[in-house]
Amino acid sequence: MSGRAARALGCVAVLLLAAAGCSSPGGDDSGPAPSGPTSAHTPPSTSGSGAAAAAGRWQPAPGAAWQWQLSGTVDTSVDVPVYDIDGFENDAGVVTRLHHAGRRVICYVNAGAWESFRPDAARFPTALLGRGDGWDGERWLDIRALDRLRPLMASRFDMCRAKGFDAVEPDLVEGYANSTGFPLTAADQLAYNRMIAALAHARGLAVGLKNDLGQVPQLLGDFDFSVDEQCAQYDECGRLSPFIAAGKPVFHVEYELKPARFCPAVRKLGFSSMAKHLSLDAWREPC
Repeated sequence: MSGRAARALGCVAVLLLAAAGCSSPGGDDSGPAPSGPTSAHTPPSTSGSGAAAAAGRWQPAPGAAWQWQLSGTVDTSVDVPVYDIDGFENDAGVVTRLHHAGRRVICYVNAGAWESFRPDAARFPTALLGRGDGWDGERWLDIRALDRLRPLMASRFDMCRAKGFDAVEPDLVEGYANSTGFPLTAADQLAYNRMIAALAHARGLAVGLKNDLGQVPQLLGDFDFSVDEQCAQYDECGRLSPFIAAGKPVFHVEYELKPARFCPAVRKLGFSSMAKHLSLDAWREPC
């Protein structure tokens, strides 16, 4: 579920309950992308500037406050302009309610690991499943198999688009730096991450780079924002500064440090930061 947290804290499991009726529609990366949100209400702009906005998709601005909730019933009352929620477990109605409240909504999907509890789990070839990633029911994917994974990820992004999401947060996109069971290289990861970004953009969705700090310089132009876990704890936040310099936000959380320990530094960097429980429930303590 969470790349940095999985490495740092081992096999701490978050119970994710698959919601009925949330199976993703079939799809691939061919054909024109739909234009404009499909939800009943288009939220007011919280965009920055640049190529993404010019292309017609949402470009979040640096410093935008956010809520990240991947477990439990989504609390839609948090007064922030950006929400990041599970794409499978939330239907279009949740996205529409958030849009009516003026929020932009990011669709969390796992792009680097297979999850046994997702409705599309049977579509993933067994040969592409590697070692466990530290979370119950999850195994790393062989991201070298671009042709086999492309239609599966395209289908997931089609689901996000059909539900009216504005962006996607693809998780676990740094398998090359982990023990996956496959001989993944940095070049393999760059190719896969660029494919993921292109799939999102083809559907009019913004896309965030999750962690993968080692490839920020190469991938900055492909992604519209960053989602980071624990850069303060590991003294790595400076490596994300290129996103801010490019007019793209860094959505950042810490699980173990108290806000007084990390907030002064990340405020200076211009990050959108908060403390969260590892379970990523509704609780938050923003900077």
